[in-house]
Amino acid sequence: MTGEEIKSTSKQYNLQSWSKQKGINPIPVEKAEGIYFWDFDGNRYTDMSSQLVNLNVGFGNKAIGDAIKEQVDKYCFIGPSYGSEPRAQLAKKIIELMPDNMGKVFFTNAGAESNENAIKMARMFTGKTKVFSRYRSYHGSSFGAGNLTGEPRRYTLEPGIPGFVKFFDPYIYREAVEFESEEAATKYYITKLREQIVYEGPDSVAAIVLETVTGSNGIIIPPKGYLPGVRKICDEFGIMMICDEVMAGWGRTGKMFGFQNFDVKPDMVTFAKGVTCGYVPLGGVVVSKEIAEYFDDNFLSCGLTYSGHPLACAAGIACVNFYEEANILENVNKVGKVLGEKLEEMKANHLCVGDVRYIGLFSAVELVKDKATKEPLVPYGKDPEGIMGKILGKLKEKKFMTYSHENMVFICPPLIITEEQLEEELQKLDEVLTIVDNEFIG
Repeated sequence: MTGEEIKSTSKQYNLQSWSKQKGINPIPVEKAEGIYFWDFDGNRYTDMSSQLVNLNVGFGNKAIGDAIKEQVDKYCFIGPSYGSEPRAQLAKKIIELMPDNMGKVFFTNAGAESNENAIKMARMFTGKTKVFSRYRSYHGSSFGAGNLTGEPRRYTLEPGIPGFVKFFDPYIYREAVEFESEEAATKYYITKLREQIVYEGPDSVAAIVLETVTGSNGIIIPPKGYLPGVRKICDEFGIMMICDEVMAGWGRTGKMFGFQNFDVKPDMVTFAKGVTCGYVPLGGVVVSKEIAEYFDDNFLSCGLTYSGHPLACAAGIACVNFYEEANILENVNKVGKVLGEKLEEMKANHLCVGDVRYIGLFSAVELVKDKATKEPLVPYGKDPEGIMGKILGKLKEKKFMTYSHENMVFICPPLIITEEQLEEELQKLDEVLTIVDNEFIG
């Protein structure tokens, strides 16, 4: 097919997610390599969001491709009840990367299913029903994970499932209270969370689920002591602490998993995205030894046809090995330092930049109409004039490809990006922010 045939056929027969179908204009992709992809006219685009913050090792990773091909020659599928070498090996490798309290892995197909099954396990293990999660969160759009989600993408699922309770993130930039330190902010947020749990009845709360670093809702990094504070509440009341590492995991923050930045041991960890970097869909739930032992004698009421799919697990083994062999964490921390410095410069130099947040190669630029008042460039949950779409369009003209959410632009490139590549692309972002200063501010 030609590029135009691919585009027209896609528009005629595919429903595109999170979009009004009228007016969509997909770029037909002919080839891709590293951090770049090309359309059929030879235009080169730079992937500055790792697609959906999952393509951590970029396009065309030979080790992952070869592992998939090798498994194809053995067998493509065997059911979850059979012993499968890649399934066993990947589970062992994941447990070895986890804290010493972790015991076993239940594989799923994606992040939403990981969170769905984590909730089920927490309810089975504790005998409780309520699940706490944050307003500025995205945990998936299936029915259970969608009820767990806090942001506007949950609205179409309402009225929802009973027992899901929302609380506020430690979003210091937009908090009405001015804190003298991160520790003071942590004391405030932890005190309010504990109070809310007491009001809901601690004996009814099965789990607190949180993205270790809030992803698509703003790269909100927890203040000092916050996650240990949540851990303490969970220990006090017998609540499961579930860290959603679907986006923050697999090297994105400069540690293999985001929670490792904050000195905590969760009861469960959900993952997907970077475990195979999208080469084959795969997700999972890692559970503590205590939870794993509980299901030795109690029925695990969780199951999926494709749990631990052999092709996906083969891809996962190769991908995790690549992280280690290619010293990906070292590159993330080195290039991430440059990213942070450049973003701080943009914050200082542009009227439209209210805040920048970054950890590793996980970052967002928050756009405002007024730095003093912090009025967002577009209101929460709305963009009636399509301003953010216009900004993305300006970036697209420069072949800088990313996405936005609310009033934020995300910079989450593949973890293989070099300093030179990053600086080349951030110059394009800087130029577009100047346009935003001139056209949308004042």
